[in-house]
Amino acid sequence: MNQERLMNVLLQPHISEKSTLLADSANQVVFKVVPSATRVEVKKAVELLFNVEVEGVQVANVKGKTKRTSFGTGRRKDWKKAYVRIKAGQDINFMGTE
Repeated sequence: MNQERLMNVLLQPHISEKSTLLADSANQVVFKVVPSATRVEVKKAVELLFNVEVEGVQVANVKGKTKRTSFGTGRRKDWKKAYVRIKAGQDINFMGTE
């Protein structure tokens, strides 16, 4: 696979209450990814960028919500997220401090 493509697959970590619970209990990290990303690309991108071993990847397409404003109705964008399970004993640190 093209290394330049792998560098652009992950957009940002998705931090929420659910993702924090998954990180603590199931050793999983949640990322927002490019809508065209596949499981194999996400796995290789995480292994390349964070130097960890990935056990498995699950992806989900999230539908954008419909919102009402004073200008009428609008819609948020659809996006894709990936649940990445990391091998036991390994960790991804987003803060940069050990």
